[in-house]
Amino acid sequence: MLNNFDGLIWVLLTLTALLFLQRRLHRETQVVFLILTRRGEIAMILFSLVFFPGVVLHEASHYIMAKLLGVPTGRISILPRDKGDGRLQLGFVETGQTDIIRDSLIGAAPFIFGALFVAYAAHFQLGLTAVWEPLVVGNNPAFYETLAALPGRSDFWLWVYLTVAVSSTMLPSASDRRAWLPLFASLGALLLLALLVGAGSWMLSNLAPAFNSAMRALALVLGVGVLLHLLVLPPLWLVRRALSNLTGLQPA
Repeated sequence: MLNNFDGLIWVLLTLTALLFLQRRLHRETQVVFLILTRRGEIAMILFSLVFFPGVVLHEASHYIMAKLLGVPTGRISILPRDKGDGRLQLGFVETGQTDIIRDSLIGAAPFIFGALFVAYAAHFQLGLTAVWEPLVVGNNPAFYETLAALPGRSDFWLWVYLTVAVSSTMLPSASDRRAWLPLFASLGALLLLALLVGAGSWMLSNLAPAFNSAMRALALVLGVGVLLHLLVLPPLWLVRRALSNLTGLQPA
C-alpha cells in the first residue's frame, strides 16, 4: 500500500527541505548585501537583481497561464517592494476574478513552469541525469568520475545560477495559494464520495501507479533544487560570517 504513495512522501520531504533552504538562502543573501551597503533599500535592489531570472519567470508564468485560461490581467511588475511587515514582494501580476479552478492554476503556474525549467536544466544543461544513473546501480567509480566532469560542461556555472534562481522563486506565495484550500476541499469531498461508492480498489489499481510515477518525477525535480541550494548555501554562509566578523555587524 505504501509503495503506491512513496512518490508523494518524497515530494512532501523535498518540498519541505526546499522551502526551508529557500528561506535560508534569501536571508543569507539579504544579510550579505545589508552588511556591504548598510542601506536597506540598496540591499533590497541587489537582492532582487540576484534572483531576477526567477522573478521574471514567476510573474511571466502567472501572466501566460491567465491568458491561456482566458482570465483578464492588469498591472504587471517585476520590481521589488517592501510590504512593511518584514516581507519583500519581488513582483506581481494582477488578474481578474475567476473560478477556483482557474485561480488555482494561475497561482500554481510559477511552480509548474519553474519545475519544467529545473527539469530541462538538470537533464540537458547540467547533465545530472548522467550522475544519477551510475549512482542508482551502485557504480561508485563511474559516479565520481561523472560528478567530477560536470563543472567542465559548457556554461555549467551559469546554468547552476539560473537553476538556483528559478528553484528559489518558483514556490507559490500566500496570495498564489488563496484558492487552493477550497479546491483541495472540493477534491477531497469527491475522493471521499468515490471511496464510499466502492471505487477505492479501482482507483488504487488504475490511477495510483500513474499518480505515484508523476510524484516520483516531481520529487526528483525538487531534489535538484535542494541539491543546488545545498551547494551554494555553505560558501554564502561563510561569506556572511566573515563579513559579520570584519564589520561587527549582525543584522537581525
